[in-house]
Amino acid sequence: MPSNLPTYTNQVENGDDYKVSFCLDFLNKRLRVDDYLGNVDAICKRIGEIAKVNALTKVFIKSREDDWQTFLSKGCMLEGIYKGYFNGCDAYCMALYDDLERRTSDYWIKEDQILNQVLALPLKPDRPLVPEHCTLRIARMEDADRLSALYNQIFQTYPTPMNDPLYIEKTMREGTIYYLVESTDQLISAASAEINTVYANAEMTDCATLPAYRNQGLMRLLMHALEDELITRSITCAYSLSRALSFGMNAVFFQMGYRYYGRLTKNCDIYDKFEDMNLWTKMLK
Repeated sequence: MPSNLPTYTNQVENGDDYKVSFCLDFLNKRLRVDDYLGNVDAICKRIGEIAKVNALTKVFIKSREDDWQTFLSKGCMLEGIYKGYFNGCDAYCMALYDDLERRTSDYWIKEDQILNQVLALPLKPDRPLVPEHCTLRIARMEDADRLSALYNQIFQTYPTPMNDPLYIEKTMREGTIYYLVESTDQLISAASAEINTVYANAEMTDCATLPAYRNQGLMRLLMHALEDELITRSITCAYSLSRALSFGMNAVFFQMGYRYYGRLTKNCDIYDKFEDMNLWTKMLK
């Protein structure tokens, strides 16, 4: 990525017969269309142009139900369904690629095997206990340094600059909520919910646990806390994108009642390469 570019920039473009809100995500070499109105043909043509000018090799669009087949007819592929994303109505993840290597998954069969192992697990809707000598709480602004240190320790690369405390503070100001588990002397585990108040959905993300504390139910504990918080804020749809190669995180979401609705090919740069991401969604009561 050229050093003079930001990691991402959110933009809104108004054409003659359309309006489109999108993110130029330079860190992950993709263009993400989050919202749009108007002529789908014109939108599809225009976002392809924007992606090419910015050397972004993947475009993905959260399409409304009425439009996904039109996007399909323009060469897009259906990669997944965000159940209930638009205030209870589904969003269809439509993708366009401008690079064969980006389009080609290197681990699809292995990821299918992992998914099948996950889908054979028993559900675990119960809430795990907070471990002895530990505290579960919502994160505050002053936790940003410790959170960034945790993410920096766990992830070699990550789709967003979570190793920067200023970025974490910015997400908090914009409405993302973080929950964490800590002992008396260290931050052990954390996760967040990035809230979209307009459409009453939230992305469950930024999941990290120190290796010594894994397999103790901490991530399920954090997800329960986040879901409770979302319900108080009238959020009806929770979703997550989990590394398709990660048995553990996919298991967490499946066992908590999330359902698998597709896999997004080489969707983001995480750990050390572009990885396929499984899409999990759950309607909150």
